[in-house]
Amino acid sequence: MYRKIILLSVFIILAYGFWVSPNLKQISAGVAIFLFGMLALEEGFRAFTGGLLEKILKKTTTGLWKSMSFGVVTTTIMQSSSLVSVIAISFLSAGLISLVSGIGIIFGANLGTTTGAWLVAGLGLKVDIAAYAMPMLVFGVILILQKSKHLKGIGYILAGLGFLFLGIHYMKEGFELFRENIDLTAYAMTGLKGLLLYTLIGIVATVIMQSSHATLVLIITALASQQITYDNALALAIGSNIGTTVTAIIGAISAGVNGKRLAAAHLVFNVITGLVAIALIAQLMVTVDWLSKLLNIADDNYTLKLAVFHTLFNLLGVILMVPFIDKLAAIITKLLPDKVFAVAEPVYLLDSALEIPELAVEAVYQETLNLANYFFGVLCHGLSFKVADIRSNIAIKEIIDSFEKPIPINLDEEYTTKIKGLYVEIVNYTGQINNENMTSAQNNRIFELRSAGSSMLAAIKSTKHLHKNLSRYLNDPNPFVRAEYNKIRYRLGSILRSLIEIQDNSDKISEFITILPTIEAMRVEAIQADQQFIIDINSIIRDRKISAAMATSLMNDNSYTNNIANQLLEIATILFKK
Repeated sequence: MYRKIILLSVFIILAYGFWVSPNLKQISAGVAIFLFGMLALEEGFRAFTGGLLEKILKKTTTGLWKSMSFGVVTTTIMQSSSLVSVIAISFLSAGLISLVSGIGIIFGANLGTTTGAWLVAGLGLKVDIAAYAMPMLVFGVILILQKSKHLKGIGYILAGLGFLFLGIHYMKEGFELFRENIDLTAYAMTGLKGLLLYTLIGIVATVIMQSSHATLVLIITALASQQITYDNALALAIGSNIGTTVTAIIGAISAGVNGKRLAAAHLVFNVITGLVAIALIAQLMVTVDWLSKLLNIADDNYTLKLAVFHTLFNLLGVILMVPFIDKLAAIITKLLPDKVFAVAEPVYLLDSALEIPELAVEAVYQETLNLANYFFGVLCHGLSFKVADIRSNIAIKEIIDSFEKPIPINLDEEYTTKIKGLYVEIVNYTGQINNENMTSAQNNRIFELRSAGSSMLAAIKSTKHLHKNLSRYLNDPNPFVRAEYNKIRYRLGSILRSLIEIQDNSDKISEFITILPTIEAMRVEAIQADQQFIIDINSIIRDRKISAAMATSLMNDNSYTNNIANQLLEIATILFKK
């Protein structure tokens, strides 16, 4: 509701401004065209995020400095910190990068976005960029109309650059005309009051335009036309840096908890950087003057000096925050902990991953692991094992010997709320994935992961049948029937323990082929245990040590046990494949 009110207020203010000043139309049109160009540019780069960017991201985010370098380089190329942030949030939510690496990318993106100020101040205001914009728009639209995805991408990039240039041209022309009628410098404010007020204006402008880049271009063109003072322009630049975090926060609303953590880190970094810039504004201005002389920038070239200032205070923020990045990640993780759902909910199935095949496959894989975590807990309790016991080093036989009473569990409810519901979400998500750019290997992987989820459902259904007799006979006075049901528990408990051991050592195993013999050996052991179980049952039946009803239950439950064992090994074969 509040967003609609804000939008209506912006419309009313703009309409009044257009009526009072026709020149404002040209400036506003320039901003609109510039923003549209950024949208087109982002759309163009998205066409190339189907594998290459993701592979680069995986290889260049193994350390903090590599992550920061990735943020700087990609933002410099794309001129869109928002797109880089969205990609970082998606990869973090999919579990492909750590929170520290994600924060590193955001730090780098903040540095990378400063290159836009240099390009606009250094070239955009000195060259007739409108002359370059027109051919770019023509060639861009022609390429957009092509069927090839990559040609469309190039077309959007060309059109985006054309609109960016055209937008800068209209803003520059608009302020030149504006100066003939109104002198905005009459509203300039000096001192702390002016610094704080213009910082606030910069924040509000960036929140409205949802782009710090657009705000910065507007500031530079206004400064070049002498419509704002140099001091006030610096304050506006600080405000635009703080205001851009709102875009990240809005983007993180639909993201998982990791996305929210990254947005929080972005907010903390930009706010601290902004506060430091405000506190040290005098020292920074002196440093800018010194650096400008080193770079042969004229004393009255305020647009380039603004670019120096923008780079300087962002670099200062990075230098100050990098030593505390691990602590920042730890504090944010503590403040935004992983949610524990009474009803299983998807964590990794983000809409932002649907158009990127590699990311979509990874999201489904991570969500299937999330489902497996719920499945493991339900299965353990269904067999009257505590999850902590299975994960411990206590021998399975010792756990069984110390058994007191069955663990109470409503398997129907657990199946519906934690297993089936989440599996349905995974299946629905896979149906929304854009298959157009997926390889056959990626399609096969999606099919395998759905199959793993289906096996989990089947195993829980078998466990529901088995659980009824386990609860009945584990406390039965007849020691022979108790012993046979504990053999069933031992057989399945041993498989669960072995799978946990494989999982715990998975980081040390480089090849899936190394795991396969272990899984096959477990399969052979399960067959041998089944054969021995049948021999034992036949023996106690002949000796009339159990009743006919007990014998029937044991034979049926042995069949369910075999089903569960086979499903577990099938799930392991799929999930341990990397």
